Amino acid sequence: MEWFTAPDYWLSRLLFHRGLAAVYLLAFLAAARQFRALIGAQGMLPVPRFVRQVPFRRAPSLFQLHYSDRFFAVVAWSGAALSAAMVAGVTDLVPLWAAMLLWATLWVLYLSIINVGQAWYAFGWESLLLEAGFLAILLGNDRTAPPVSVLWLTRWLLFRVEFGAGLIKLRGDSCWRDLTCLYYHHETQPMPGPLSWFFHHLPKPMHRIEAAANHCAQLVVPFGLFAPQPVASVAAAIIIGTQLWLVLSGNFAWLNWVTILLAVTAIDGSSAAALLRLSEPQRASGAPRWFVALVLATTVLMVCLSYQPVRNMVSSHQQMNASFNPYHLGNTYGAFGSVGRNRHELVIEGTDEPELTQRTPWREYEFKGKPGDPRRLPRQWAPYHLRLDWLMWFAATSPFYARGWLIPFLQRLLENDPATLRLLRRCPFPDNPPKYVAVRVYEYRFTTRRELLRDRTWWHRTLIGELIPPMTMRNADYKSR
Repeated sequence: MEWFTAPDYWLSRLLFHRGLAAVYLLAFLAAARQFRALIGAQGMLPVPRFVRQVPFRRAPSLFQLHYSDRFFAVVAWSGAALSAAMVAGVTDLVPLWAAMLLWATLWVLYLSIINVGQAWYAFGWESLLLEAGFLAILLGNDRTAPPVSVLWLTRWLLFRVEFGAGLIKLRGDSCWRDLTCLYYHHETQPMPGPLSWFFHHLPKPMHRIEAAANHCAQLVVPFGLFAPQPVASVAAAIIIGTQLWLVLSGNFAWLNWVTILLAVTAIDGSSAAALLRLSEPQRASGAPRWFVALVLATTVLMVCLSYQPVRNMVSSHQQMNASFNPYHLGNTYGAFGSVGRNRHELVIEGTDEPELTQRTPWREYEFKGKPGDPRRLPRQWAPYHLRLDWLMWFAATSPFYARGWLIPFLQRLLENDPATLRLLRRCPFPDNPPKYVAVRVYEYRFTTRRELLRDRTWWHRTLIGELIPPMTMRNADYKSR
């Protein structure tokens, strides 16, 4: 079946499968470690309340059938254990149908989590992981060569990720068109990394080159993915290079890594294997008829589902990171259609004083990833995802993004809720909960080189005002109703 399979891409599939299993592992670990405070039965946006309001057809999930925190933990940890086994290569030790079933199990488990995750899971990389994970089901294992049509579907998904992101920038903020967005982006991005300060202080001509290179990588290079080899491999290599640049400059969960893995599937695996002196594994000749029929039927389905994302890309009202069906297949992607010029941060403070005066001492809660203490260098967290830290950035840009969860969050801080405190780096009240908490808005900017050397601080911050004035448990109970 030479028309159906592409034996030269066995190494590409191997790297894609193992890498995607590793991403799944991180995603399930993040879910297992964070869910109780975020969406647990007593969480800020509890799943039981959500499933009472949203029917199965709109959010298909195992948790529509049954929910308890223990059951969620079993699902998340089972997904992590299965992912770890697949990183180790278990799918190449079982029959083809069993390997597909394992990949399908991961997809169903994570779909179940995303579809009840609400605001905490409303990120483009969630849908991207599901769509890439769905295609992974159909790539087979060592018992057969990778199907040609599925390899084209992975390239098509990569094209939508890159080209959609390029279009949203070109149509969005004017700073992308005049090549000045990188003057601000490294400082105002959601979660800077340890090298972001250094990227921000690159010379402005270098920032303009960054922006121009981004346009080239997202609006021109993706068309090369559909060209014959070696052009497709070169296009994929350029995309991988630009994604690694993004990995170094910030924290974007697993968005960059899934994009890199998709690009790997476009690289000529036989040439790479020869270069690395790797031998192709033995496999059964041909592909089972049922597998051929299933792959072809699914290819037709994915082509049909591509209508909506194509329509969205050509529209002047292009959406970013939208799913057009509850199974998160055939999504549209994009990021940073607009870039903030100033960085605002929400800083949460508490006090254990029973009465407030002008001399009341306030102590600050410290988050794991988002900027807080100006002396603290931003940490590298990606590809792990800190969901609360990310939404705190969105809430700082607009209170709309905090609707529904910020008051419950503060209420749990007033209770010293253990699950909530585990989401933080440091709680200033380890023994007894505070009497009051408040949310203040600061403007942050990276320090200059001179300020860094003089003050040993990475950030300079200025108080703007209060988003939520000091509140007690009584206020929190009233506002959460």
